[in-house]
Amino acid sequence: MIKIILSDIDGTFLKDDKTTPALHAAAIKAVTAKGLKFVFVSARMPEAIYPITDALGMAHTPVISYSGGLVLTADEEIIFDKKISAEDAKGILAAMNHWQDITINYYTGRKWFVEKIDRRVQFEMDITGATAEVKNFGELLSENIFPNKIMVICEPPTCEEMERELGKKFPALNVVRSAPHLLEIMDKSVSKATGIEVLLKHYGYTLDEAIAFGDNYNDIEMLELIPQSVVMANAPAAVKKLAAFVTDSNEAGGIYSYLIKRGII
Repeated sequence: MIKIILSDIDGTFLKDDKTTPALHAAAIKAVTAKGLKFVFVSARMPEAIYPITDALGMAHTPVISYSGGLVLTADEEIIFDKKISAEDAKGILAAMNHWQDITINYYTGRKWFVEKIDRRVQFEMDITGATAEVKNFGELLSENIFPNKIMVICEPPTCEEMERELGKKFPALNVVRSAPHLLEIMDKSVSKATGIEVLLKHYGYTLDEAIAFGDNYNDIEMLELIPQSVVMANAPAAVKKLAAFVTDSNEAGGIYSYLIKRGII
């Protein structure tokens, strides 16, 4: 019997314009009415997830943020919190001085720090509903405030080069592009699968009692972990091959159509 539904946000639950499809809002109502848990599993920080859950009326829901790096219960209790090490955080920030015209975002716990609010940061604030704070990264490091995630926003060629160069130089970190202009950096031990395992253990659920929805490469570990894994029609072909099922696209309300087809709602 299914007890928990896990879903990526961008490209899976949300439409491409970052709005919620009416069918997905209906799915949430139907799922929660049956007493099932619906949990977002995202690279976003908690403060960029809670505006979505609040708008959907999902009070007191767990979240898995930073792609598994920070896991919070329904009561917002932190049950897992994996930071980048002091050595790697200092080293990779110093290495980034090699590139020009990049915007570095420093996420730690429920805080988002930048050294200045430029047009890229403003755009990110507008689409996520979270608010960045201005602070010098060197000060954060000296205060032993280390990041769960560092995200770089830059032009696609720069992003590709940084991914290649920094990935080679920092083997203990996962350095991956989540979009052509976005580079996300976290501890290599972190994945959506590790975050899910922590949450399932906390609530006493098994893998067979879960369904997972995803659409992209950073969902692969999650899709491989959960036997009842579902990928959206808009996913790359390589990701579709790894899931048990393929549903309609994010634009067409694929989560709703799959849950209806399975008789879960």
